[in-house]
Amino acid sequence: GENRVIVSPIEGTTRDAIDTKFEADGETFTMIDTAGIRKRGKVYENTEKYAVMRALRAIDRSDVVLFVINAEEGIREQDKKVAGYAHEAGRGIIIVVNKWDTLEKDNRTMKDFENLIRQKFQYLDYAPIIFVSAKTHQRLQSLPAMIVEVSENQTRRIQSSVLNDVLMDAITVTPTPTVNGKRLRIYYMTQVAVKPPTFVVFVNDPDLLHFSYERFLINQLRQAFDFSGTPIHVIARKRK
Repeated sequence: GENRVIVSPIEGTTRDAIDTKFEADGETFTMIDTAGIRKRGKVYENTEKYAVMRALRAIDRSDVVLFVINAEEGIREQDKKVAGYAHEAGRGIIIVVNKWDTLEKDNRTMKDFENLIRQKFQYLDYAPIIFVSAKTHQRLQSLPAMIVEVSENQTRRIQSSVLNDVLMDAITVTPTPTVNGKRLRIYYMTQVAVKPPTFVVFVNDPDLLHFSYERFLINQLRQAFDFSGTPIHVIARKRK
């Protein structure tokens, strides 16, 4: 409810990544309002190049990234690069579609836009999507609780005994694959880090853990535990 920074609907108005503290739902947040990142062809001046670098640094020092898409313009190629950077950095991600008030809508508009996002950002299938309007404050009050939930999921730790129950159930339902006549054997799984949740699986040969089976294991973890909004890393190690 306060004017704290200079903003404009025109891209490129914000140059710096500005830290703003605020409280909501009994929690204290630090919001880093980054410079808008435009297409490379539109980066005319050095000041904007540095603005892009500062925005990427802001991602590095954040816990949860609110990835904002302009509903009027839709999804652009540069959006994919920025989202990919946040994903690779292992940050919690919420996809925020802003300026939702400006579109003419019917009962299919939101679902169609959501399907488009899921199609263009298949690697962000874990990220919740919210449609807001900064101008009219539509749904903005829902964001703090979503941010807290994603942050908690980013720092969730699972006991090894519970993890391995899930792992054994997964292997029973979908046995490990055979590659060139050699079967992948998974012995044990343990969590080694948070932000993002990172799991090590001990196997007979790490090269046998194909991407598709790794993806299957990640999906089983998501079904068993609430990891919405956060990427999950799985590392295969040879059991000594």
